[in-house]
Amino acid sequence: MSAQKELDQHDTSSPVTADDQPIQILDTDGNVRPNATVPDLSDEELISMYEDIKLARRFDQRAISFQRQGRLATYAPMTGQEGAQVATSYALDDQDWLFPTYREHAAKHVHGVDLASLLKPLRGLREGYAVPDDVNVMPEYIPIATQVPQAMGMAWGHKMQGKTDQAVLCHLGDGATSEGDFHEGLNFAGVFDVPTVFVCNNNQWAISVPRERQTASETIAQKAQAYGIDGVRVDGLDPLAVYQVTKEALNKAKSPTGDELRPTLIEAVQYRYGAHTTADDPSVYREADEADEWKEKDPVDRLQKYLYNEGLLDEGIEAEIDDRIEAKISDAIAEAESAEADPNQIFEHVYDEMPDRLREQRDELNALREKYGDEPFNEVLE
Repeated sequence: MSAQKELDQHDTSSPVTADDQPIQILDTDGNVRPNATVPDLSDEELISMYEDIKLARRFDQRAISFQRQGRLATYAPMTGQEGAQVATSYALDDQDWLFPTYREHAAKHVHGVDLASLLKPLRGLREGYAVPDDVNVMPEYIPIATQVPQAMGMAWGHKMQGKTDQAVLCHLGDGATSEGDFHEGLNFAGVFDVPTVFVCNNNQWAISVPRERQTASETIAQKAQAYGIDGVRVDGLDPLAVYQVTKEALNKAKSPTGDELRPTLIEAVQYRYGAHTTADDPSVYREADEADEWKEKDPVDRLQKYLYNEGLLDEGIEAEIDDRIEAKISDAIAEAESAEADPNQIFEHVYDEMPDRLREQRDELNALREKYGDEPFNEVLE
């Protein structure tokens, strides 16, 4: 049975479980499904979650456009996955740590990283990676699955230090489950009961490789059984269901006494609407209409309908949200594009002690800068 058909058939909500049916709370019309329980979120938190998901969608559109204009480096789109990203970060407490991949732009922002800092590294500025001391977000990981054992290691360290109120949430893609780091990280997590929640964003494609060619397992969540930890599947296009499942898993990862810590593997069943990155062409390996069925369960539309149904959202509030979103993104773009970097930074952090040859290259560069000023170097070379 395809993941899409499973989402169509499932109509209940349940606690964290090894059930292979994805948990859902909202149907496509924004109605609460029979026997489902809405998470304990205030009206203000629900509106805020919706605004952050909508912000992520708009940010994604602008970032793709800017990359096409040559104003950003290669960018990993998140449209279709922003609902799960925002929801998982809403479940985190401030003291919890987030380990993202290169696609978790919205997850990082919700947990404290400002929008301009998401753009700066894509413009060659390392300041975007300089996360403030009070924001528990690791820099994004580019190699596939390397963050899994590192997240486990941090959580293990927290446990050894008696930090029982602090958990680690680690994002990964379905392709990461084919890497050795995934198995090593989850095996250690199970053996040592570390306070970690692993969120596999199963978007059905690992670049051009479909999920069914990644693994012979019927689901990704069931892989948790091999490591003695709990696995759960959730509809990744249902933000309320993702929040509920993640919150329950985080609560289970943290314990007042520290003797009941348990890790969880969450499989968020979703779809990547666009390309893997802006360097990718999905039309080569996917049918043009493949995303249409998934878009019927779009996280933005789904939560919007629920909020309208509940009387929490109207056209006036929506307009205010749109204005705030546009202002935030415009300010972030302006800040990122006005930021400047010292060319000397390219020589730093390469060696513990700078070798003579690198020092000579730096001095040569600075001599050119002194002679010509900080004009574009292609003009200088001409």
